[in-house]
This record gives sequence, structure tokens and C-alpha cells, in this order.
Amino acid sequence: MRINTQIIPQSLLPKIEHLWHLSGQKIRAIESAWDPAKGTPVFTVQGRYTTRGWTEWTQGFQFGAALLQFDATGDEEFLDIGRQKTLAVMASHVSHVGVHDHGFNNVSTYGNLLRLLRERKVPDDPWQRHFCELALKVSGAVQAARWTEARTAPDQPRGSAGYIASFNGPHSLFADTMRSLRSLALGHQLGHVLMSEHDQPISLLGRLIQHAATNARFNVYFGEGRDAYDVRGRVAHESVFNVNDGNYRCASSQQGYSPFTTWTRGHAWCLCGYPEELEFLDAVADDDLEPFGGRTAVTEMMLRSALATADFYLDQTPADGIPYWDTGAPSLQKLGDYLDQPAQPQNDFEPVDSSAAAISAQGLLRLGRYLRGHGDGARGDRYWAAGLTVANTLFDAPYLSEEPDHQGLILHSVYHRPNGWDYVPPGAKVPCGESSMWGDYHARELALLIQREAHGAPYLTFFDPGPQA
Repeated sequence: MRINTQIIPQSLLPKIEHLWHLSGQKIRAIESAWDPAKGTPVFTVQGRYTTRGWTEWTQGFQFGAALLQFDATGDEEFLDIGRQKTLAVMASHVSHVGVHDHGFNNVSTYGNLLRLLRERKVPDDPWQRHFCELALKVSGAVQAARWTEARTAPDQPRGSAGYIASFNGPHSLFADTMRSLRSLALGHQLGHVLMSEHDQPISLLGRLIQHAATNARFNVYFGEGRDAYDVRGRVAHESVFNVNDGNYRCASSQQGYSPFTTWTRGHAWCLCGYPEELEFLDAVADDDLEPFGGRTAVTEMMLRSALATADFYLDQTPADGIPYWDTGAPSLQKLGDYLDQPAQPQNDFEPVDSSAAAISAQGLLRLGRYLRGHGDGARGDRYWAAGLTVANTLFDAPYLSEEPDHQGLILHSVYHRPNGWDYVPPGAKVPCGESSMWGDYHARELALLIQREAHGAPYLTFFDPGPQA
């Protein structure tokens, strides 16, 4: 992609203000039309949100969007929507033992509410704060309990490594879960542990670090000759393990083209997740990290993955910063030199995925800021500018949804290309023109992060960062 080094957060404010104007309309439209008996809205078909999926992993984005809208605009209508719907609907997600999605559902709702209380955006209410804290403690522990032991080296004893299993089962490690580690981080910061057999406490921080390390070992590639397809920074959507002995068996993919290509939304979860956890580690005491290798080892592991995935994104994404749905999709070659031109969402061969861009842009910004704060200004500036470049494209046509009858905010998102779940409009040959709950939510989160930077407001984090300058 081509990085525009001239963009600053303030220059994006007109687009962001327009985005929030449209966003409020979209949230109201969904609230007035959605029948909760249908389940959770997932993606749009002909501009109307519909439900379809494997698990109820998008409900937190639905109500979290209203909380972000309130944060950005101060309109209490949206605070009421987010708070009331969290109370009425989200409890089952807190105790859901069958999914890897706690960071998506519960941090987007209870976590945003707690953050608004912490930042004094709403009056501090001890009972409301304790309610959110309890939900987040339980969510983090339930997520940490979905655990499979693994061997990351032949001589490594069982019990010293592992991962949070995806909803596919105990054999399955998804790249997606890197962003869901936020639930464990919050639980740890709130002083919680997972209690196991014989009253043995299990550190939520420990499981966060172990999962991130296992994901880095098997889902992220570093160009070191691991296999014939080892390209630095690419990501396998899924790694499969033998649960009998904990050994790695093979790469896989549920939503990408193949195990040996990079599904860009799975890649985005890593590109966003590792920098965000690096930020969190800065708020963790050295003593807490010592049992897991110490600050230097843990930080280096996460930073190595963050840098590799960020560089891959910059190398393998079209000029305007919007990726196609998979970097190895079979018909990309029919688009010619597609990396040297803006993405074409209405082409005849392969769809783009704007949701991957929204997630990745936030990761690039967070990585850039982290590096700046740790003495690496040159690289930090580059990633920061890249994140703003993606946002500048995403917050404008043809991606920003201007039509009042379209319930989506960001167009040209893709859910499951291999399964054929995405809507292909008449006359088109690939999915285009539709939105997703996760794409819309992460575009709002991205806009809020940039808006705060532009106004010199406190930096947006999911955790309590402590005193900020």
C-alpha cells in the first residue's frame, strides 16, 4: 500500500464527524427494525441486517456500537440503548463456555461501560461499576477455562503451554482469539483468577501470555523456513492439534481460501491483537510477568508478531489500504497488478473485505504509537501514518454507507466467502455493497481512537492505563 505521510488525525475530523452522523442513523434504524427473536444481527443482505452464523458472536458489537456513539457524541440516547440492552441481553454471553468470543461480546459491552465510568464520561455509580467488573471477571475466567494444553517444542512438558480453543473444539486454535484475549486482560487487571481443581488458582495473565505465544508459534509465520509457504507475516486462520499428546498437526482455514494463504480478517485479528496486548503489558507490574518469562521475553514475543503482521499488511494490500478477502485468492491474478492500484470492490473476480481494513488500521495505529513511546520513532511514524491512510480511505466513498435505507455503516465487508454466505447483487459476480456488525463496530472504534487523538483527549484503551499525560 502507499502510505500518505501528510495525514494527521485533525485532517480526518470532517470525515469522522460525518461518520458519526451516519452512524447514529444506522443504530436507530437497527433498533427500530430488529426483532430479537431472530437472534443476533450479523451482516446485511440488500442493506438490511440479517442473522446467520455459527455462534452468537456479534451481539456485543450491536450494543457496543451504541456505547461508542455516546462516547463520541455525548448523545445519551445511545448510552441508554447500550446500557439497557447490555443488562437485558448480554448475561448469557458472560457465562458462555462454548465460544472463543468473550473479548468480542463482553469487552464491547460491559468493558465499554466500565471504561465510561472509569473516565467519568458518566457519573460514577458504585453498583453499576461493580456489576460490570463482576461480569468481566467471570467472562475472563470462563474464556480462560476453554483451554487445551499443547506442546510448542518436542522437549516441552505438558502443562507449560496451551491455547484457548475455538468453538470448533479442543483441537482448534483460531487466529481470531488474539483480540478476544482482552477479556483475560481485564479479568487479571481486576484482580481475578480462574479457580480450578483442589482450589488451585490459575493466572488469567498467564493464560493470555501462553495463548499469545502458541498463536505466534503456529499461526504466525516469520520467513524462517518453517515450510514451503513460510512468508514472513502471513497468518494461518487455524492450527490443528492432537489433543491426546498436545502436538501440532497442521494448518487449516475455516474462512480463508486455504491453509497456505492468508485470510485477511484472520490476519487482522492478529495485527490488532498483538499491539493492543503490548499496550496492556505496559500497565502490568514486572513481578506479575516474572512467572511467565519476564517482561523482556513476553514483550519481544508479542512485538515480533506485531511487526511481522504489520509489514505483511503493508506489502500485500492494495495502494489505498483496503485488502481483498484473502491474499492468495485464486482469481486475484485476473485483476492485473492489483497491489499497485486502489482496491476495486465491484470487480468481477474477488471481493474486498473492508472489515479487515477497519481492524488492521487500528492495529497499525496502536503499533505505531507503542513504538514511538518505546524509542523507535521512525518505525512508529510509518505504522501510524499507514493506519491513518487506511482510515482516510475507509471513511469515504465507496466504503462509507451514505444511503439512509442501508442499515450498514461500512460497505464491502465479507463474512464467509468459501461457504457462499455473502450476498451477490444482481449483475455482479462477487459479493459487494454489504456491511457486517464487526466491520461497523471496528470502524467506529477506529474513528473514536483518531478523534480522541485529534482533540488531545485520553488515549483509547480497553483497560485502565493508569495516569495519562
